[in-house]
Amino acid sequence: MHCSVFKGSRTPETYLFLPAREPSDAVPQLVLQRFGRLEHVMDLVLTPDRNLARIEAPTLLRALLIQGCYIQLPPQEEERAARA
Repeated sequence: MHCSVFKGSRTPETYLFLPAREPSDAVPQLVLQRFGRLEHVMDLVLTPDRNLARIEAPTLLRALLIQGCYIQLPPQEEERAARA
């Protein structure tokens, strides 16, 4: 799967992963408003065996297929969300 990664002007260290398409087509307006202006960071080709820094590729692939997007929070917020 081809994937695009974006960061927002209002959300430091928070990234939005989308199947290769424009953010406004796939993401609810509320999410876009929270992120602010989106800036394209990179494109990836995701495979189940690809090594990623903070998420396992199969988990990311599943989220993109089921939810249509994935939001990667900064490390401290991810830890708090996992405990909740």
